[in-house]
Amino acid sequence: MSKKLYDCINITDLKDMLNKTRKIYGEKPAYKIRVEEGKYKTFTHNEVRDMVDSLGTALINLGLKGKRIAVIGENRYEWEIAYLSIVCGTGIVVPLDKALPENELEDLIERSEIEAIFYSQKYSEVIQKIRYSEKNKLKHLIAMDTELHSEGIYSQSELIETGRKLIKAGSKDFIDAKINPEEMSIMLFTSGTTSKSKVVALSHKNICSNLMDIASVLDVNSNDTLLSVLPIHHVFECTVGFLFSLYKGAQTVFCDGLRHIIENLNEYHVTVMACVPAIYEKIFMIVSKRLEKQGRLKKILEDEQKYKNETMEKKKEIFKEIHDMLGGKIKLFISGAAALDYKIEEKYRLLGLNLVQGYGLTETSPVVAVGSNKYYKTGSIGKTVPNVEAKIVDANEEGIGELVVKGPSIMLGYYNNARATKDAMQDGWFYTGDLAKIDDEGYIFICGRKKSVIVLKNGKNIFPEEMENLVNKIEGVKESFIFGKKQSDDENDIKINVKIVFDREIVKDAYKVETDEEIFNVLSKKIKEINQTMPQYKAIRGITLSEEELIKTTTNKIKRQENLDAIEKLKY
Repeated sequence: MSKKLYDCINITDLKDMLNKTRKIYGEKPAYKIRVEEGKYKTFTHNEVRDMVDSLGTALINLGLKGKRIAVIGENRYEWEIAYLSIVCGTGIVVPLDKALPENELEDLIERSEIEAIFYSQKYSEVIQKIRYSEKNKLKHLIAMDTELHSEGIYSQSELIETGRKLIKAGSKDFIDAKINPEEMSIMLFTSGTTSKSKVVALSHKNICSNLMDIASVLDVNSNDTLLSVLPIHHVFECTVGFLFSLYKGAQTVFCDGLRHIIENLNEYHVTVMACVPAIYEKIFMIVSKRLEKQGRLKKILEDEQKYKNETMEKKKEIFKEIHDMLGGKIKLFISGAAALDYKIEEKYRLLGLNLVQGYGLTETSPVVAVGSNKYYKTGSIGKTVPNVEAKIVDANEEGIGELVVKGPSIMLGYYNNARATKDAMQDGWFYTGDLAKIDDEGYIFICGRKKSVIVLKNGKNIFPEEMENLVNKIEGVKESFIFGKKQSDDENDIKINVKIVFDREIVKDAYKVETDEEIFNVLSKKIKEINQTMPQYKAIRGITLSEEELIKTTTNKIKRQENLDAIEKLKY
């Protein structure tokens, strides 16, 4: 468990958070929005809280007190205002995944029994179509992008104005609303890799305890600018990117898309970003290529080892040109949602870029553990945050077992699913489904998902994620999928196979090959080289090549069973 490194404001619920932080950071900028090239609109923390109060007041006036209300759309300040106006005194908020197909979206709207939905222009057609289904309870549509109420669709901005007038006239239904921090206020659908999504029930207490824990170990303050990149409906971005920024009185700016991250880091002089490993790998690759074109990469790579033991501040001076490529102000990069390659982590730190790993789940609000400036180990997700306990159960001889956690940020349970809740929680401990080990100092190392482990005939365990990381380093490999394949009628006679998704043009250019056979041979050779670095029982015995992406969830996690089913149908 981490020690508290920084003081933080004690909060009981998100309404309490907005009120207390308003007094401290009211005049500070909360959002900076580009309205056109070179021109920006800024909202202060006071203005944000006024908009929340006004919109919440209008929602109650519509008869939505105590109701379930959904939000769907791109990362934008209107999404965040809508979320807060629901959860801070109106009803229960249901963030929806904007990447879902129409049929799945319709299913979630029915299951969550929402009565109103905020949505951006992109989802106008599908939402209006779903509206007329007799299977759901949807009554009110609220558009983020229209100025006026029309054809039975409310305008979010117009509702804010309506709420302002109601407050002026004396309405205090929202402003004075009492929050029960212990009851369900947030309904989140998991992006399950193996089964139908479950509904995670979270409370204000869950989220607020996590905000205070994060604030006590990460150096973020009201002078920081956070870049919002990951899908905001996902609890990682929602807690760490959105709510944490408001809690700390920081400024949020929004990314224009994954291709524009480096531009946005420069444009807004971003200091903090929470993102996934693939993005940090891409950033490192782009920076490396730029330096290579300038003929400076080799010299930097030769010199960096000399400065391995220098302070982070000194490294920033030494590698100033690299920091300037990323806007010159980066203070903290947080990596989460998947395993970060320890070599990438090392590269960032050697260059004076403070990259730390975090770990969490929807069910844990989400942060369980995170590295910090002071407490980190390369390859580890850090120690648990101050109010979360962790232990390993059913450990093997290597100390690897299932990670279970306990604390105030653990969910209330799965909504309307007592069986799943009972399976996941025992005596207050939440069973994460992740295999891990904890060293003597309390640092946690994630090894893989319990459900995806391949057990060989000799009893040895293979962690697919670990081996996929090795295969993915091969030039030309976009992604890979490790799976076990039976070699005989004996259920336990399993050999390790890999499906490789490759980029034909990169492979042809890198290895000077043309035909499918030549491509197969060169990638097979690379796999043999990997085999030589590991014990024989781990060796990859079969290879399948494809140019089609693996089947994944909307949060980019591999759906293992569906990929296995797809492999069975393939013809090579």
